[in-house]
Amino acid sequence: MKKLIVVLSLMLMGCSSISLVENWKNPDIVIFNANKVLIVGMAQNDDTREDFESKLQNEFTNRDVEAWRSVDIFDLSLTDSRKTDKELDDVEQSLLDKDFDAILLTKIIGSENRESFVKSISRWDDHQSRFNDDYLEHQGIYYDDNYYEKYTIYHAETTLYCICEGKERAMIWRGIIEITEPDDVKKAIKDYVKMIIVAMEDQDLVFTSQVE
Repeated sequence: MKKLIVVLSLMLMGCSSISLVENWKNPDIVIFNANKVLIVGMAQNDDTREDFESKLQNEFTNRDVEAWRSVDIFDLSLTDSRKTDKELDDVEQSLLDKDFDAILLTKIIGSENRESFVKSISRWDDHQSRFNDDYLEHQGIYYDDNYYEKYTIYHAETTLYCICEGKERAMIWRGIIEITEPDDVKKAIKDYVKMIIVAMEDQDLVFTSQVE
């Protein structure tokens, strides 16, 4: 089953450049079941946030797990300014009062600029290439400002927290996912959601795997 995450990562890298680069599960947890989950997508763009939370909610619903979007639960006052630890404790208690037992939190934690060769490696398998051929094909490295293609990698983090009665907001699972600057944001969201669901199923978190 663990191989399934790797396989899906490679598939998504091919079509949307999304890959799971870190996958941590609380070693004290074997199976984690949740009856009611709050989905939180931290984003400044309201449309992106709502789209992401809606797609995740649909996946949970399809697996017979009750899930709510933060856009339907949080007051606007909660997200328009910095909050204190005490205020978040009050939010957690209100969630407990409404029978929530888990929070799935997703956020962008950073980004970095990278460069790649614009020119394809046409003779990667050609072991008979001469020095002249190699040099002539890549001499633009010296003087061509457009030889390298600049792009941005976004680092996103999805974390599953238990908010069970009498316990701290314990971290159950965390995944770090890299997203190469997407041309189609909606498709990137769809693929990101798929990655999260497979990773959680694979580790018996909230819902057990549907794949043998």
